[in-house]
Amino acid sequence: MQFSNPNKIIIDKYLPHNFLAEKMILSCLLVNSEAIEIAIRSISMDMFYFKNHQKLYKIITYMYQKNIPIDILTLMTFLQDNGLVGQIGGVKVIMELLNQMPNLVYLEKYLQLLKEKYIRRSFIKLGYELVNTSYVTNISLDALIMKLEKEILNLTAELQVKKLSTSLELITKIFFELKTKSLNPKLPGLLSGFKNLDNFIHGFQKSDLIIIAGRPSMGKTALSLSIATNIIKTSKTPILFFSLEMSQEQIMYRLLSMETNISQMKLKSGQLSKNDWIKLNKMIQIFSKFPFFIDDRVNLTIQDIKNQIRTILFEQNQLGLVIIDYIQLMQNSELKNENRVQELSKITRALKTIAREFNVPIIGLSQLSRNVENRADKKPILSDLRESGSIEQDADIVLLLSQTNFDSSKKLSVPIRKFEFIDLIVAKHRNGPTGIAQIKFDKQTTKFFNLQQMEANLS
Repeated sequence: MQFSNPNKIIIDKYLPHNFLAEKMILSCLLVNSEAIEIAIRSISMDMFYFKNHQKLYKIITYMYQKNIPIDILTLMTFLQDNGLVGQIGGVKVIMELLNQMPNLVYLEKYLQLLKEKYIRRSFIKLGYELVNTSYVTNISLDALIMKLEKEILNLTAELQVKKLSTSLELITKIFFELKTKSLNPKLPGLLSGFKNLDNFIHGFQKSDLIIIAGRPSMGKTALSLSIATNIIKTSKTPILFFSLEMSQEQIMYRLLSMETNISQMKLKSGQLSKNDWIKLNKMIQIFSKFPFFIDDRVNLTIQDIKNQIRTILFEQNQLGLVIIDYIQLMQNSELKNENRVQELSKITRALKTIAREFNVPIIGLSQLSRNVENRADKKPILSDLRESGSIEQDADIVLLLSQTNFDSSKKLSVPIRKFEFIDLIVAKHRNGPTGIAQIKFDKQTTKFFNLQQMEANLS
């Protein structure tokens, strides 16, 4: 979105700059062609504060790209032939550059200093622009925030220098990581609490996008809530849950049912025994201490997710996991005129970017298409992901829910109760094996169990 600028920013009197660093950089470019290559990869013309320095840098890089040899003679000849001597401040400017005696060892430092001053100037200008556009009431707050965020990210990316690591540095780092792990062996990610699944994926890793997909009423929400409570109990780390389909109250009813083994029907009807109340009181005290945050807005956007993540990080200083239920209900405010497949592709790509930006695993629940029900073999496959192949492309892990009825009374010493045997199909695992992890599901309490834990939990 383009912003109007009703009042032209006049802040030219004095902005952060370093005259000497600019001269040193230009001097380096005049005496060493390798310096030009380094500068081209690192800085742009706009990063110079003085107009004549901008012009000189543009001319030198132009000559370099055209394979014109660069020294004092060829530069002066080029300037004179093209009538540019006056634009760079005259011959005296070139002579001053030659008298600088630059030290090429410090070129990277000079370039970093130039970028720092440029970013400071850019922040000042951005501040003025933000003040001016804030007065324009037909620009939405979301648009203002997105504009500010985008500009800040672009500027900080300019400042960061990506250091290339040697094989020796990388292997040394990995060696020490392996040594630490051998002394304290444990799975590296946030454990889901389901042993069969964790054996496959080694827990949920930071910056991963995990998709849990299934047909309606297959237990996607219930599984994500079971994972959330398991993680909170073991790690005490905050979890942010976005519920686009159910209200906060409905989610809490589910959690209470799962943790007390009291059916949702009993909870909602209020027909509770004395023993039920004892269980509830105990569980409410535990829940009140859980760092579990629920956002149940309907028209959830990518910007909403980022804003809430920042809020949790600011208030809690950490965030363990983000869950979105479910991604087909999300909106992309920037893509009103695109079709739904394109919109969803942008959303899943953005979710992966958020996971990397905030270094947090994100679980996105997703619907599967009806193709599953039309096949003789009801087991879902990756191509059943609804509306977008980009879900498969962007996800690090894809879990597909497949179920068959299972009569627990034949296997367990629990009176006549119906359970479902669930296959969690690890259909995609970017950094590990695929396969099937088996768990069980109690529809009355919407709770999932490890196979070996089932009888103990229900007795």
